Amino acid sequence: MKNIVILFASCVMLTATMNVEAQSGTTGSLTWSIEDGTLTISGNGVMPDYKWNDYPWYSFRASIITIIINDGVTSIGDNAFRSCSSLTKVTIPNSVTSIGDLAFYACSSLTEVTIPNSVTSIGDYAFGYCSSLAEVTIPNSVTSIGDNAFNSCSSLTEVIIPNSVTSIGNSAFYECSSLTEVTIPNSVTSIGQGAFIGCSSLTEVTIPNSVTSIGGFAFKDCSNLTGVTIGNSVTSIGDYAFGECSSLTEVTIPNSVTSIGEDAFKYCDSLTEVTIGNSVTSIGEYAFGYCNSLTSIINHASTPQVITSDVFENVTPSSIRLRVPAGSVAAYKAHSEWGKFVVVSL
Repeated sequence: MKNIVILFASCVMLTATMNVEAQSGTTGSLTWSIEDGTLTISGNGVMPDYKWNDYPWYSFRASIITIIINDGVTSIGDNAFRSCSSLTKVTIPNSVTSIGDLAFYACSSLTEVTIPNSVTSIGDYAFGYCSSLAEVTIPNSVTSIGDNAFNSCSSLTEVIIPNSVTSIGNSAFYECSSLTEVTIPNSVTSIGQGAFIGCSSLTEVTIPNSVTSIGGFAFKDCSNLTGVTIGNSVTSIGDYAFGECSSLTEVTIPNSVTSIGEDAFKYCDSLTEVTIGNSVTSIGEYAFGYCNSLTSIINHASTPQVITSDVFENVTPSSIRLRVPAGSVAAYKAHSEWGKFVVVSL
């Protein structure tokens, strides 16, 4: 009996030792420990990249409330804190220069994060599905916002993108349904596909003169968007770029634009007036399809653009006044498609 008791006590001590060891360790050149819901990472150098379920503190992910990354750590690895569903606060030091892909993915209780001025890149899905994230500060050091970086951050209300950023990745703010305001600086040259798709609370957006292309689906289903200003350097508007922006009432396409993609403004059923610049050479299928409120098209081109019969699908041409340069009225009236409209001189 005595031997059994001793064996049992030994097992208890071994289990306790294993638990202590499981809550601290090393990862690459760094050390980590967990105590009372706080994960602390210390040391000098980069944090390794991880697969979705092999980071050292994976077993404790649901009980981590606070993360402290001490000065000296230079990066946050891929998947490092993925699915830490109870995480509410994280401290990122000035030594960190990059935040890896999926680093805070699905940290559904995280409400606020401050990214230090040392960080230059935010990885793909870095804060994706952080559904409680209401506030984020992107510093002037960041040059690129990765694909899906803030995908489905449904509580995010405002984003100020600094002048250092040159590109906004595909679906970067996808389904940020509480986003009411976004500032896009003059440094940005491209807006990725689906960058702001489903931002249903966004009411107005200005695309600066630095942007040369608006990706497909970029602002699709921004159902409360009432006004958009497109900069004078944009040359192409992608497919479905503003599709289903059902509150958009007026749009001016600048002279720099040469092509309007398929479905670009499809289902913008509050759109009443469209101004088309003189450089547009092609308008894609269904570009203005189902824009049932459209009554005025101002077209500055002297030569009718190449369009298909479906560009104005389900729109009644006879109810729209097409205003064109005085010397080209006859050409527009003779054009197989534009001729269906009531063509008058500008």
